[in-house]
Amino acid sequence: MQRTFLAALAATVLPALALAPAHAADKSADASAAKPTVSRFAQDPYPSTYRPIASPPVLIRGATVLTGTGTRLDGADVLMRDGKIVAVGVDLDAPADALRVDGRGKWVTPGLIDVHSHLGVYPSPGMSAHSDGNEATSPTTPNVWAEHSLWPQDPGFATALAGGVTSMQILPGSANLVGGRGVTVKNVAATTYQAMKFPGAPWGLKMACGENPKRTYGQRGGPSTRMGNVAGYRAAFIDASEYLKKNRPKTAAPRRWWQSASSQDSNNDSGGKRDLKMDTLAGAINGDILVHIHCYRADEMAIMLDLAKEFKFKIAAFHHGVEAYKLADRLGEEGVCGALWADWWGFKMESFDGIQENILLVDRAKNGCAIVHSDSSEGIQRLNQEAAKVMAQGTRIGIEVPPERAVRWITANPAKSMGILDKTGTLEPGKMADVVLWNGNPFSVYAKAEQVYIDGARVYDRSDRSRQPVSDFMLGQRVEGDVR
Repeated sequence: MQRTFLAALAATVLPALALAPAHAADKSADASAAKPTVSRFAQDPYPSTYRPIASPPVLIRGATVLTGTGTRLDGADVLMRDGKIVAVGVDLDAPADALRVDGRGKWVTPGLIDVHSHLGVYPSPGMSAHSDGNEATSPTTPNVWAEHSLWPQDPGFATALAGGVTSMQILPGSANLVGGRGVTVKNVAATTYQAMKFPGAPWGLKMACGENPKRTYGQRGGPSTRMGNVAGYRAAFIDASEYLKKNRPKTAAPRRWWQSASSQDSNNDSGGKRDLKMDTLAGAINGDILVHIHCYRADEMAIMLDLAKEFKFKIAAFHHGVEAYKLADRLGEEGVCGALWADWWGFKMESFDGIQENILLVDRAKNGCAIVHSDSSEGIQRLNQEAAKVMAQGTRIGIEVPPERAVRWITANPAKSMGILDKTGTLEPGKMADVVLWNGNPFSVYAKAEQVYIDGARVYDRSDRSRQPVSDFMLGQRVEGDVR
């Protein structure tokens, strides 16, 4: 008899962990699904043209399945059809035309998601002609959009796909106080960035604390100190607040929404014409654009949380945050994720006080949202192994983290912070069929992604060279170790 997903779930409940309970996806799903149409600040003049690749139904049978919701199912099946997850359970029925994949001895997870990538804006090979991630002409550049620098031919997209990454957020660099909008993409081969752009995903606004802005601008008119950094954030958001408050004059010919008859503000940014900088900051205040902040030190994260309260915007995640463990409880209380490295710190003063338990402590806080991110074209290929380092560190100090919990760090939690958890990040019926079939436990050093599906289409197969995408840039290039 066919067992339903819920029945299988009930049959596989594990004993309570010595951790805070994993939160069901329906409780942590971003609220965007219930929000009204986005404001004019977040309307997209460069909309996604992404279309899923047509594919037959696929049934992966008999695998160990980590759903991304905190559940592990042994000997289970995953059915994909029309680009969606149809069912997860045991002894599932499938259409006669379904492609059947033997998952015995293998593991299945949602597609991995990297919340912090610079692929396409700092592509390989790394050289000045390819350096398009920092618009370092002003400390505050919310008017620039990373998508307008994104080079789809970056060979890094293919190597990330081989590591199981199906979606990622491409961000500007961290030279600026406000660096601009990031863009979320599906990891598919394409000629234009619009053909990669994740349909319906909100933009992320990249901001940065600490050393990078003051190092970049200290000899160029400032800011040159952390207090100068904060003054710069406040000035920008004051202007954006004024921009939002401007009333249309009562004339026979009403002005457009962004026009005003009043005098200019202190920085000439919110007066009588539409301003691309203010559009982005106003969108962040309205909640249509999600705020992601590069910030290492706990004291600076606390300042940014207070800044968010002052100007009534919400921080989706702190990135890098080597001292996030020092205020893990507050992050949980305020619903802010920590996008962190497993063991990368000490390369500059603000990253000095890192500990290997950082992700564990953020994860186990009440309502904690821990994310393993890369910020690296190499690290994005091994997000699963970075998560495995954290699990091993937990074992060393007596905190056992099972795979069904750890997988959320690289699937559901980044999706939550990016505003796409209602679409992907877990293996639940109706969500995008973004799926990875692993040769074994994905948290083993020997783990390899054997097959990767995006919207139900097999876009990568380790045993089939025709399903291993090659960038146009790499055509004709000899790759070390390539014996073709």
